[in-house]
Amino acid sequence: MQYRSIIRILGMLIGIFSITMLPPALVAFWYKDGAGLPFVLSFILCVFIGFTIWYPNRQQRSELKVRDGFLIVVLFWTVLGAVGGMPFLLADNPAMSTADAMFEAFSGLTTTGATVLTGIEFLPKAILYYRQQLQWLGGMGIIVLAVAILPLLGVGGMQLYRAETPGPVKDNKMTPRIADTAKHLWYIYLALTIACALAFYLAGMSVFDAICHAFSTVAIGGFSTYDASMGHFDSGLINMICVVFLLISAVNFPLHFAAVRGKSVGTYLRDPEFKTFIGIQAALMLICFVVLLYSNVYGSSVDAANHAVFQAVSISTTAGFTTDGFSTWPLFLPILLIFSSFIGGCAGSTGGGMKVVRVLLLFLQGARELKRLVHPRAIYSIKLGRRAVEDRIVQAVWGFFAAYALVFVVIMLLLILTGLDNITAFTATAACLNNLGPGLGEVAAHFGAIPDASKWILLVAMVFGRLEIFTLLVLFTPAFWRD
Repeated sequence: MQYRSIIRILGMLIGIFSITMLPPALVAFWYKDGAGLPFVLSFILCVFIGFTIWYPNRQQRSELKVRDGFLIVVLFWTVLGAVGGMPFLLADNPAMSTADAMFEAFSGLTTTGATVLTGIEFLPKAILYYRQQLQWLGGMGIIVLAVAILPLLGVGGMQLYRAETPGPVKDNKMTPRIADTAKHLWYIYLALTIACALAFYLAGMSVFDAICHAFSTVAIGGFSTYDASMGHFDSGLINMICVVFLLISAVNFPLHFAAVRGKSVGTYLRDPEFKTFIGIQAALMLICFVVLLYSNVYGSSVDAANHAVFQAVSISTTAGFTTDGFSTWPLFLPILLIFSSFIGGCAGSTGGGMKVVRVLLLFLQGARELKRLVHPRAIYSIKLGRRAVEDRIVQAVWGFFAAYALVFVVIMLLLILTGLDNITAFTATAACLNNLGPGLGEVAAHFGAIPDASKWILLVAMVFGRLEIFTLLVLFTPAFWRD
């Protein structure tokens, strides 16, 4: 393990992250809300910490191995979340405890969208902007952004990219150079953000709200600048714009790149994961609409359709935006939508959950086993589209599913141990492990009322979900540390 090289890289990454403290400081200056000092102090502290870690190890330039990449990713997300919480700790408004500040920072960075804050619209603009910015940076993964820069600093990036990129297939690259891959991902991400912000603005949002909500929409994060989330705007047009960009952002970003490069919509239609994803979304919208209409929750079919489509997409893609208190709907729907968040978005998207391609492979593997029961000697292969999937990948998906279930059960039991009731513990675990945000019970509105011990446990769940279980879990295996 190249420990000194890892520490050197960690110092550089913290230094790069310090730059993100400057935009909120400028927002505070522009709006004169008096909240700029915590960000200036945080910038200075980040530069100091990064320099202190980097300088003694500046000459260490060893070739990274796969294990080094995993360790850097985990360390960076842990340290990044910790330093990302500094502005919340230093700010007078809101006055937050250490547990609350760390929870809010990690929730933003992992695009979970769970919050401990209330009265959000009365907070300083700088704090509101910073929360949204954290989600935007975390959406694509700030390490992928850093990978585009690290080659210039003498660091190979593929190991970091393999550890950070979501999805079961880690070795595919859109372009020959990993730096080019990261840059193309960010170009697409930035273009979607600008388009989303412009659409929100034209639909009636202020410039500030449009930018902030574009950040959290494209990141599939769920933070808002209002307690009522998207329901504050009471606009069917804004809701549909949000739905469109959530669906786009929940699709595999390399697939977007392939479609843009090939200038063909057919690229999407040939992708089995995309077709499965759209099918799931359509089914959820229809089910929610029918149940809401049958239960007379809303006064008209138009209102029922508006809320059904928005909530189905928002929860199932793990964004967590709300237009209404979906926890007050017939219990079947909140439970259905929370279970749908386990599927989440496509691999290579900003969505959370287990990813559509994994669930699709699990389904195909189950179908294959049923066929084998009928014809034990027959040989069946699993195919995604026309491409046969290696058994190694199928086995890895089964391993991931088992690890996901195990981590879920352990976290849920620990939450019950801290005093949470069953429904709260189950939905809070699902909300944080799937990077979803809202839950039921005590966490239906916010997470501020639960014990600090529960917040620390859920913070770990967020990191597990964001790094897709194995990246963090592998550090707990003796083989990882054995030379």
